[in-house]
Amino acid sequence: MADQTLSMATQPLPVGDLGRRIALRRRQLGFSRAETAARAGMATSYLRYLEEQPVVAPGIGALMRLAGALQTTVAELTGGDVERPPGPGRAARHAEFTELTAEECHALLSTHGVGRLAVPTPTGPVVVPVNYAVVDGGVAFRTAPGSIPALAAGRQVALEVDRIDDAFSTGWSVLVRGTADAVDDPAEAHDLDEHAYSEPWAGGTRPLWIRIEPRSVSGRRITV
Repeated sequence: MADQTLSMATQPLPVGDLGRRIALRRRQLGFSRAETAARAGMATSYLRYLEEQPVVAPGIGALMRLAGALQTTVAELTGGDVERPPGPGRAARHAEFTELTAEECHALLSTHGVGRLAVPTPTGPVVVPVNYAVVDGGVAFRTAPGSIPALAAGRQVALEVDRIDDAFSTGWSVLVRGTADAVDDPAEAHDLDEHAYSEPWAGGTRPLWIRIEPRSVSGRRITV
C-alpha cells in the first residue's frame, strides 16, 4: 500500500472537474457535505471549497481520503478514467448475485438518464446510447428523424441501464423490453419537451420523441 501511495504521489494527476465529480458522487451515496467531510477527516468548509471552485489542486492525501469516504477511486474523482470502459478491476472475493424486484428496477431506472438502446436494423441489431426519461411508466428519448434510434419506432426494442462501481467491483443493471412508438401527438411531444429531463448530449436538432411501453422490466445486482 505504501508503494502504491508513493507511485500515485509521484505521477501527475489527470485533469478533470473535481468539484463536480465530488458533489455528484456524494449525492449518489446520499451523503451530506458535513458527513462526507467527517468521513474524509477534513473541514466542511474545505470540502465546500473543493466542490465550488472551478480549478483546485488538493494533495494526493486529501484525494485518497475523499475517495475512501466516497467509496470510489482517485482516478474516478479526478476524471482519469473517462476514456476507459468500466469494469477493469478484479472480481470481489465474496460477491453475491441477486435478482432485483420490479419495484427496485423501476426505482433505479428513474434515477438515470443514459441507457443503451438495442435496435433491429436491416443489417442486424445495433446498440446505441440514448438520453432517456421515465414518464408515466414509459421510457422516452429524443432523437433525429433518419437516425439509428429513430428506427426503433414500431419495433420491439430493449433498453439497458447500469451502474458499475470499479472501486468495490459491484454494480447493477436493469433491462427494459417493449414496443417503441414515435410520439405523433404534438401536445404529448410538447409535454415531454417541457417536463422530461432528457437533453441529448450529442446536441443538434432532435425533434422526434420515441416512447417505449415496457412489456417486461428485469434487473440484477452484484454486491460484496
